This record gives sequence, structure tokens and C-alpha cells, in this order.
Amino acid sequence: MEQSRSAVVHQYSFLIDLPRRQTAARGLKDDNMNPYIAQSLSIAIASLALFSGSIAHADEAPFLKSLAGSWNGKGTVKVRVNAPTINVTCRFTSDTTAASLSLDGKCTSLAIFSRVISADLKATGNRYSGSYVGAGTGTAGLGGQRAGDTINLGITWAKEVNGDRKAQMTIEKVGASGMRLTTVDTDPKTGKAVVTSRIDLRRS
Repeated sequence: MEQSRSAVVHQYSFLIDLPRRQTAARGLKDDNMNPYIAQSLSIAIASLALFSGSIAHADEAPFLKSLAGSWNGKGTVKVRVNAPTINVTCRFTSDTTAASLSLDGKCTSLAIFSRVISADLKATGNRYSGSYVGAGTGTAGLGGQRAGDTINLGITWAKEVNGDRKAQMTIEKVGASGMRLTTVDTDPKTGKAVVTSRIDLRRS
């Protein structure tokens, strides 16, 4: 797909530059360029932008579709980096389009812990942005990109969590019917990365 995109970009670059070459060959200045040629240039540039966007859009569609469905699983959660680890059972529903992912679920541990977790993402090429709810501090911002079967995201919390407002999240496709959600934060005392949640899900 990258080769196809490069070929198209090269083709349009040549076409866009061709009138200027012809103009230069005739000894004319660019500002004397025929208005019809100028219009053709605008159309070519617009077509290239639309084509490139459609390729990027199409690239993510199969991956996002593979994450759709209902999911069940288990995992671990830390309310804060220095808190005890809680074993949880989780249920999620994932709705996807060719350029978006919406995860909605809940993780519980008997009567000790219960939390609604959701993530809404939009894709532009392999780059993702959106929002996340799950730390109990309000809606957080998400931003990052996909590498292989993993969407790597930076989290910006609505309020300070563990001493700052930054953390990381990964949404990973595992095999044909698995998905893993992981959040990692930094211990402000030691500076070390701590896994604050890891949830392994299977399609139900």
C-alpha cells in the first residue's frame, strides 16, 4: 500500500511540475501561466489529497473491524501505583467503523471494586486520538498511533494521577480472538514504570 501511495505521489508530482517545466522552456514567468493550467494544478492537488486520505482510511478498516464485538476476561487493577493489586473480571463491548473504535465496559471484584471503563478513538491513517474514562478523575485525552497489532497511546488525565497528568495505554490485538488493554504510569517516588491495569479479553 505504501508503494502504491508513493507511486501516485510521484505521478502527481510530475504532472504538477510539468506545466512549470513547459513554461520555463518557453521562457515565460510562472505568473504568466495559463489559467486553465493553474486550474488543472488545483484539481490535481485536491485529487492527490483525497486519494492519500482514502488510502490511509482504508488501511485501518480491517484492523478496527477485527476488534469489534463482545469481550469477556480477567485482569488486574491498581487504583494508584502504590496501592494493592486487585484481581478483576471484565466485560466489554467494542463498536467500530472504518475509522473509529468505541470500547465500553465494566470491571468488578466482588464488592471491593467496580469501575466503568470506556475509550473512544478516531483514526486518521495510523494515528489515533480520543478520550478515556477509567481512572475516576474525569475524562482523559488519548493520542498516539498503531504499530502492528498494537495501538500505543499517551494519556493526559483530567487531574493529577500519581503525581502528574501523564500515563500510557496500549490496546493490543492478540491472535484472532483476543485483546489486551494495558495502562502504565510512573511511580513519583522511584521514577519507575508501574502497570496499573492489565486486562486480557476473549471474544464471546
